[in-house]
Amino acid sequence: MSYRFGSRKPGFNVKKPVELDKEYEAEIENISTRGDGIAKIEGFIIFVPNTKKGEHAKFKITRVGNRFAIGELVQA
Repeated sequence: MSYRFGSRKPGFNVKKPVELDKEYEAEIENISTRGDGIAKIEGFIIFVPNTKKGEHAKFKITRVGNRFAIGELVQA
């Protein structure tokens, strides 16, 4: 597949399953190398500091990137 000058690769403008400043609940599936909990919503990765693997957490999204989001723990 070739791209024209200025075109973007597929996936960069895909709607994310999470929105900034909204709250979500998910299970912490794993821990990152930095020690943050990793949750997934519709396969989209959310890093949630101060959580542990196996914990069901409620978190607020503080940053949304192209491939992942950052959440702040609201309730464990």
